[in-house]
Parts: sequence; C-alpha cells; structure tokens
Amino acid sequence: MKKIIAIIALLLLTGVTHAASLLIPMDKTQTDHLKAYGVVYKALEKGHKGEWLLNYRGGSFLVDYSQEIADLCLLMGVSSEKISQSQVADIYREIEVENMERVELVKAPAIAVYSPPSAQPWDDAVTLALSYAEIKYDVIWDEDVLTNALDDYDWLHCHHEDFTGQYGKFYAAFHNELWYQADVRTNEEMAARLGFSKVSEMKLAVAKTIYDYVRRGGFLFAMCSAPETIDIALAADGVDIVPREFDGDPVDPNAQAKLDYSKTFAFENFKIVLDPMLYRHSNIDTYPDRQVRFTNPVNDFFYLFDFAAKLDPVPTMLVQNHVNTVAGFMGQTTGFRKSLLKKYVTILGEPDNYDEVRYIHGNLGRGTFTFLSGHDPEDYRHMVHDPPTDLSLHKHSPGYRLILNNVLFPAAKRKERKT
Repeated sequence: MKKIIAIIALLLLTGVTHAASLLIPMDKTQTDHLKAYGVVYKALEKGHKGEWLLNYRGGSFLVDYSQEIADLCLLMGVSSEKISQSQVADIYREIEVENMERVELVKAPAIAVYSPPSAQPWDDAVTLALSYAEIKYDVIWDEDVLTNALDDYDWLHCHHEDFTGQYGKFYAAFHNELWYQADVRTNEEMAARLGFSKVSEMKLAVAKTIYDYVRRGGFLFAMCSAPETIDIALAADGVDIVPREFDGDPVDPNAQAKLDYSKTFAFENFKIVLDPMLYRHSNIDTYPDRQVRFTNPVNDFFYLFDFAAKLDPVPTMLVQNHVNTVAGFMGQTTGFRKSLLKKYVTILGEPDNYDEVRYIHGNLGRGTFTFLSGHDPEDYRHMVHDPPTDLSLHKHSPGYRLILNNVLFPAAKRKERKT
C-alpha cells in the first residue's frame, strides 16, 4: 500500500511540474521590457501556448513552462518566474474581478517592414526595436507591394515614408545633398521599371494596395510621416498635388477642393500644403503650432488611456505599459490634429487640453491600423545623419513598448469581423 501511495504521489508531483507556467512580468520589476517581447515571440514561434495578461503587472505574459524558454529568458536578460498551477489560478481569479483580461496568443505573426533598398540618412524606430528584441522581419519595397508580397505577411510597418511622391518635402534644405539625389533617382528608376510615368503615381498605387491589404485583414502600424502622407495620397487619388520641383509639372489649381476624404484611413477635412519650399505636407501635423505649448521638452508628454479590458481588449493591448505617461518626441509628423480625426478612430494617447493626439487606432474591413506620431521615442529631435538609438540604454522605454505592443498584437486570438 505504501508503495502505491508513493507512486500516486510521484505522479501527482509530475503532473504539477508539467502544469507549471512561466510568468514574464511587465511591471517595474522586469529587467528588460523590450527583450521580453522577443522572448514571447520566440516562444510562439516554437509552438508554445501563451497568454497576454492585460493590466496585470504592466501587461505581463504567461507561457507554458519549458526549460528552453526559461533558459532563453536568462540568455536575453529577461525576468521570469516559474509559477505553479495554483498560483496561475490565483492570477486568473484576480483578473476575473479587476479591470483585467486574459488574451490567448496563438501564433507568431509574419512581419514586413516597408523600407527602401538603399541606405537612408535616418533610422526607423521599429526596425531598431525588432532587432533589439531579436524578432525577425522582412524588408519589402514598392515592387514587392505591387506584386502581392503583402499576402505573405500578417503585419506591415511604414515609417519615414512620403506616399505623396514629394520625397519628404526635403527639397528646400537637402536637394543638393547626394543622399537626396540618390533617393530621387532610385524612386524614379523604380517607377519607370513598374510602368509609372511619375513617382507620385507609383506611391499612390502602393498606398491603395496597403489600404486593400488592411481591408482584407492585415495589420498596419505606421509612424512619423507615413500616417499623414498615406492619407493625403489616398484623398488625392486622381488629383495632382505635387509641385513642379518634384515631378516637372504644376499642381492642379483646384487640388484642395478635389480631395476625397472618404478614401482615407484616419483623417478628414485637412488642408494640404502645396508650397515645395515648406517642410510640411498638411495641417494634420500640429507642428509648428505646438512649439508655443511645448517650449521645453520636459513638458512634452502624453497620457495613455485606461480602457475597460474586458470590453475593449484591443485598445487595452495597444496601451499596455508599466507607466501611464510617455515622453513626447518629434518627427516629420510630430502630432496628429485631433479635430481632423474621423469619428470612428480610437484615441490611445494624447496630451492634456490641446488639439493633438499622439497615438490612435481604427478598424478597416477585417483589418486594423494603428498610427503613432513622431520618429524615435528615445531621441526627442532626431535629425538627419544622427546615430541610431542604442536600445540597450533604453530597455525600459515606454515609447518603444508601444511599438512592440503592436508587433505582438496580431498574435492575439480575435473574432472575425464582417466586411
């Protein structure tokens, strides 16, 4: 009888061991918030089950325990806790009664970054985050987008891009620079090869393809100038808004009146800037107006909204953080004008008492788009030719956490929406 009891006890102990989970806390106890996302991504890649514990200890993660993932945490410098089945049950009970939610993570998303093949004189915060977190991604460009490459990816990122075909409106300051001339030449050659008479026509085709990709179920995350210029390009479909300095012919004198805001992702009723010598695309960007308010970078920050996790799990996922304020940072598009947002767009983060939002989200057909203004969350005024940000010095960055929330967002199990 004693032998049988001993065997049963051993079996029970083994069962508890197999039922153990690995908690990756995302509150202020975490040693490397950014690499933690990489651990979870790799765990999903290897077929491990995972959960995102929304609003629990800063948006922590729970994965089935394996020595392999525990070792990976140690290797990447990420804090983790091996917890028992009873401890998991305690967490679940707390989540049930608090403003928290459990979201199942089902697969590692296939990630594409829209970026030119030539080296650029600036860095992309998302590729910096992906590389630091050791999350794999592919770089695609115009030809790839226009030959159905997006069908292979769950998630697409666009950053310092000008979908209007005006090369970032850098003409006044940089048209004599070799990098600017090389960028113009590369885009013109690509447009000619793909059968377009103008770069602006090619970029519009790319913008429309991305729009359709989202509508069919893709996830789009865009930063800096991409959110503003993709909506301008879409609204100006069939209208010449590109000055002679960029394409050799004048703009349509009635361009503003011909804009169709029904074709855009997030913005409406905006006014475009047609002067080629001004470093602005439209009044979607709150710069330079915001300079009056934010004369000191220390005062430039925005708040993340607190959503009801059980009712609104998607926006809750996107704002998971160990703090509720994020330091502001500038970019070619520094802030989005709140009064120009479409009604269905959800505001995720904004400063106090100002016609500006910094972080927004919306649904389009079966897919979603999320826009974050600014260029680099840890470099307030990132200039052309500035060195890339060393994320090992910013492993607890709230701004970079917002980026990586978006990277893992497509991994979450979701209900399909009707188009």
